[in-house]
Amino acid sequence: MRVLLIGANGYLGRFVAERLLADPAVQLTALGRGDDADVRFDLATGSPGALTRFLDAVHPGVVINCAGATRGGARELTRYNTVAVATVCEALRRSGCGARLVQIGCGAEYGPSQPGSSTAEDAVPRPGGPYGVSKLAATELVLGSGLDAVVLRVFSPAGPGTPAGSPLGRLAEAMRRAMQSGDGELKLGGLGVQRDFVDVRDVARAVHAASLSAAQGVINIGSGRAVRLRDAAAVLARVAGYGGALHELDTPPGHLRPTIGHPRPEPDHTPPVAYPYPDGCGSWQQADVRTARDRLGWRPRINLEESLADIWMEAACRI
Repeated sequence: MRVLLIGANGYLGRFVAERLLADPAVQLTALGRGDDADVRFDLATGSPGALTRFLDAVHPGVVINCAGATRGGARELTRYNTVAVATVCEALRRSGCGARLVQIGCGAEYGPSQPGSSTAEDAVPRPGGPYGVSKLAATELVLGSGLDAVVLRVFSPAGPGTPAGSPLGRLAEAMRRAMQSGDGELKLGGLGVQRDFVDVRDVARAVHAASLSAAQGVINIGSGRAVRLRDAAAVLARVAGYGGALHELDTPPGHLRPTIGHPRPEPDHTPPVAYPYPDGCGSWQQADVRTARDRLGWRPRINLEESLADIWMEAACRI
């Protein structure tokens, strides 16, 4: 099976490429903006016609799109997450290759959800920010394209290679700095947020399974369990061997709460730090992953502690 992977050098794309290369039945071609791509092509600026000519030459059976942007203004997010997908869909419609499309969506397309609930694929998407809006627009383009296509809505990926700007990446970096400087206290905001973390290697397995399946529509990819960032921080501290006190900054004034070891400190009367939700998902997200189990035969295998250990291993190398 010949597979064209778009965005092979990105956070998810690297692990998808590794998974596909381990399959002897797959012939992989990587397309992207970097010099190490097999073919250099910028989806945000390239024309559908140029991409069509390439598809007709390579004739892939599956196209996997892991490309996109997670940060930036509305214009940049629209260019890389929506316009780029429109280019892929139009090129596939024009091409004679008849390839199946596996598009990587995200949990941010759903927006905030009710605490305690699991979000299924039939939930009405209400993205709370430009990132989720740009990804939802891409999903709608794929679903309305008439192509043989599936969209994997990935919730909060974690594990090796986790970006430093992500919640878990920020936790690991803050802990690294505290340990390097010998700081016995670590003050962080946003620890009350609950997210569905899924290991990036499990995501790669899901992409591989989707490329081999006949499933269409939207399929959630997550662990099926929301984890409070405060609890993830406690696990990370244990993995890292950090014995200091971890304090939350987003509790009401006078209630600075220790969450690891150490007695309660003196009340802090400084204004609380408001924690923004840059993904637009509010304080809670948890995926209903039954469709992935039923239609892809996929279940997550790697627990959060292992993901956090890998995140810490990379952060510790910078000490």
